[in-house]
Amino acid sequence: MFYSLLFSGFRRIVSVAFVCCLSISAGRLSAQTPAPPSPPQDAPAKSDSTATPAPAPAAGQNEEVSSHDSPTTFKVRVNLVLVRVVVRDSHGKVVSNLKKEDFQLYDNRKLQTISSFSVETPDTRTASAVASTAGAGSSSTADVAGGKAVVLPQRFVSMMFDDVHLSMEDATFVRSSATRFFEALAASDRVSLNTTSGQLTQEFTDDRDKLGKALLGIVSRPLTGQDFRECPDVSYYQADLIVNKSDTQALAVATEDTIQCAFSGDTRMTAAAQSLAQAAANRAVVQGDTATEYAYRHLEQVVRRLANMPGQRVLVLVSPGFLSTTLQTEASDLVDRATRGNIVINTIDARGLYTPDVLGDIADPPHDTVRTVGFKTSYRVEAQTAQEDVLAQLADGTGGKFFHNRNDVDEAMREAGAAPAYSYLLGFSPQNLKIDGHFHTLKVALTSKEKFEVQARHGYFAPKTLADPAESAKLELQEALFSQEEIRDLPVELQTQFFKKDEAQARLAVLSHFDVKGIHFRKLLGRNNDQLTIVTGIFDENGNFVTGLSKVVDMNLLDTTYARLSRSGFTVKTSFDVKPGTYLVRMVVRDAVGAQMAARNGAVVIPY
Repeated sequence: MFYSLLFSGFRRIVSVAFVCCLSISAGRLSAQTPAPPSPPQDAPAKSDSTATPAPAPAAGQNEEVSSHDSPTTFKVRVNLVLVRVVVRDSHGKVVSNLKKEDFQLYDNRKLQTISSFSVETPDTRTASAVASTAGAGSSSTADVAGGKAVVLPQRFVSMMFDDVHLSMEDATFVRSSATRFFEALAASDRVSLNTTSGQLTQEFTDDRDKLGKALLGIVSRPLTGQDFRECPDVSYYQADLIVNKSDTQALAVATEDTIQCAFSGDTRMTAAAQSLAQAAANRAVVQGDTATEYAYRHLEQVVRRLANMPGQRVLVLVSPGFLSTTLQTEASDLVDRATRGNIVINTIDARGLYTPDVLGDIADPPHDTVRTVGFKTSYRVEAQTAQEDVLAQLADGTGGKFFHNRNDVDEAMREAGAAPAYSYLLGFSPQNLKIDGHFHTLKVALTSKEKFEVQARHGYFAPKTLADPAESAKLELQEALFSQEEIRDLPVELQTQFFKKDEAQARLAVLSHFDVKGIHFRKLLGRNNDQLTIVTGIFDENGNFVTGLSKVVDMNLLDTTYARLSRSGFTVKTSFDVKPGTYLVRMVVRDAVGAQMAARNGAVVIPY
């Protein structure tokens, strides 16, 4: 019998199934990716695992250490809200020496208790993977690469081009800028290219030629292309005023346009003109909302994909901006998902340095009347300014930066490709939170009187439904697996071994050694009880998931067994059949009694 941890799926994304078996021996876990990684994906990897207490177990030991297929219910933090904060001084330099007590966090103007606090630095975002390889039958951890660390990807950058809203001129401009950005990539960088239309996807790679070829596909792809001007000509911004904000002046302007273009200025047709203007506004809102929702859906897919990469994660959104109108929840949800996935979103205004375009498109100038030209001009200027709001919101809410009003977009892309040197992650659980979907304003302040600039998300939406604790626990375990941060709440060490079967196949063993003295047990019926969930993931040199294994180990130890294992510990061995290559090994453990976690990184080079 199997239980599956189904990772949130989307088109052309990794899907992973975790498998537990009854005898600490488990079946294969495989992943499907849009472009199957090479080499291990060509042939699915086989895996098995064994638990080896030391010294050898006494009679009856099989009843004391066992495995079963029931999922563990973890202790999880309910309704936890995460707020990433970047603090800069008056010179724009990131402040790096702040502590938990230096912050105050307000939810709807009410001071909250900060329940979790962490600092992200270059060190915490860098994998501490140590290469360990061994020959057949050997347990040596010597690095066959001559003592040098294995160079594995540490930074994943998703370049997202908003081709749904980009003009053709802006698309050409950003293509040239991105070409120069790719030339500055480091050996440990992996970059993917995506578009909000979903018509271009280049998976993570360090191959500049591939990136350059994919970049040629960045063109303007509006969802609704019109070769004629409607009567009346109602913009998305003006339509939003009419439909969503009941702006009578905006409707009067559209009605006057209709009288002129449809009824040759006959004011007797005002009622009919108003009906046509209202219908045109409704169509414009539907078309604009569709384009915005389309952009959000593909942004969400990229965020999900990026959250499954084992390292530092940055999303760079290149866009002229767009209007959110009534779709504010989508932006907040995107910020929340990115924050939980440790993703920094940097946004770049694709328009570069610009002045408001009061005359409209020079290739298709507006045909405004004398009576409406002033109003229509103000709508165009206000719309161009409002388009920036969503870009600022996504950057501020995730600790990123919004690059705008500058023509050196290539330099902006280089800066945007890196997360801030120091950021602070604050967490709090709102008290008596109503499950009503309402918006809550957030404010982060500093207790010191120094004039620092605080950058953080501006709010969040309360959930509309209660989250299932078991599903939340699985998601937490998944997020830990697709990370490079080492967690040391539990005493466990990771070691890797391999031996080659032939030129094309090798056996990779992952050894997890536990120090029993550091594990919390519950005394029940004279025995020491706890339950460990151990998840092992294998990633290729581009950070793509290759294979993995999950199992639940039940410990029901007699006092004599507990005393013996407290001196020696015990080891769990998990084996995989893989092809020669360079791999990152990630192991995550969580116990049920103490609700503590551990995570370790390893790397192995299996020569061809």
